Amino acid sequence: MIEGRFTDDKELIFDIELVATNGEKFKIEALLDTGFTDGWLAINTQDLEALGWSLLTSQIQLQTAQGKARFNIYEGKIIIDSVEVIIPVHVGDDLPDTILGSFWLDIIQLIINKQNGIFTLEIL
Repeated sequence: MIEGRFTDDKELIFDIELVATNGEKFKIEALLDTGFTDGWLAINTQDLEALGWSLLTSQIQLQTAQGKARFNIYEGKIIIDSVEVIIPVHVGDDLPDTILGSFWLDIIQLIINKQNGIFTLEIL
């Protein structure tokens, strides 16, 4: 189980790790965005270089909150709730945050009790 937290802007953040092809791990903060309904994870293009992930598909067009955008899909390895998983990762320009998509809600338990400061995520 991992604990999350709310930002001052009321966004829910969790710590995850991105795993490069050489095994190096990068601990990052990821925003849980239930509005991102087309995938598992989205990262900015500039973050991809250090990871060395393999391209699966290029130039997929998606609707975002800022309008239509194009993404490349890479095979990425991440660690979430101490579990290492390989997932397709949307990589695009001008993403201000690393985003956890709503696909996670099919395999995780998310518990939020804002009054008591409980924000947890656990893979089922």
